[in-house]
Amino acid sequence: MKYTGSDISVGTLFGFVIVLTLVEMYFSYAHDRKLYTKRDTWTNIYLMVSAIVINLGMKTATFFLLEYCYQFRLFQISNIWIYWTVLILAQDFLYWFLHTVGHYVRFFWAMHVTHHSSEHFNLTTGFRSTVFEPLYRVFFYLPLAFMGFTAMDILFAYLVTQIYGNLVHTQYKINFPKWYEYIFVTPSHHRVHHASNVRYLDKNMGMVLILWDRWFGTFQAELPEDEIKYGLTTQPKDIGPVNIIFHEFIALKADVKKAPTFMDKVKYLFNPPGWSHDGSTKIAKIMQKELHDAEELEKQNKENNKIKDINEQQRTLSSTG
Repeated sequence: MKYTGSDISVGTLFGFVIVLTLVEMYFSYAHDRKLYTKRDTWTNIYLMVSAIVINLGMKTATFFLLEYCYQFRLFQISNIWIYWTVLILAQDFLYWFLHTVGHYVRFFWAMHVTHHSSEHFNLTTGFRSTVFEPLYRVFFYLPLAFMGFTAMDILFAYLVTQIYGNLVHTQYKINFPKWYEYIFVTPSHHRVHHASNVRYLDKNMGMVLILWDRWFGTFQAELPEDEIKYGLTTQPKDIGPVNIIFHEFIALKADVKKAPTFMDKVKYLFNPPGWSHDGSTKIAKIMQKELHDAEELEKQNKENNKIKDINEQQRTLSSTG
């Protein structure tokens, strides 16, 4: 069997991720940080294997669809450096869009939710794959083929950026230069993305570049006063591996069934998670606005109390003077 340079590169990078995961696991146990549990880690591996199986099943169809669209490319970049730079940037932006759809459209959230279902956060969380994503991911990357990028190069670029995305799944604090944190996704950014705190919901969608989030309004910094709680806003009671994959589909089916009108049924599928026809549940943006308003009110009350105290002190001083 003949291996290409791409195979060797990806194999080396993936091997590096595995070694780094084992190192993190060792230090977690050595320092009793409890970043890992056996059940959670095995669930992550199970979900990764499930996604790999579907990936392998879809690989041929994905490749030929990209190759077919490549025939209708609108232009071709001849300079190799510009070619790979544009490919990586465009692929990373399209991933940001794919990821954002996975958070704002409930049908896609039902598939993506598996990646967020762990209450732990470590390098194996990166393996906790969106199992069914290979079934639809290619349609988000078709523009790359029309831009003149070959199927093999698109798939290779995706694997490389995916490996970077795995590396930011860690709770270990790493001090990056300010310029790096402004441009690239860091572990701190991605910890926010996996948080269930209202402030942090649906934030920091980028894989490699955090610029997309800064530019399109989905950025949120990690704040020391709002300690991160990992997992979902409502954790499934059954955390068995099968239910982890299907629990949101079951909830979505129940919501669609109880919807009183056809349009409400459609809205349950395509509106953001948390939307309900009767307002009994809320989407993240509404909860975040309520949190912001409550914090502003508290801030204003503190300011008013401060002014009141100052005025009271001045009156006391005037009466004693």
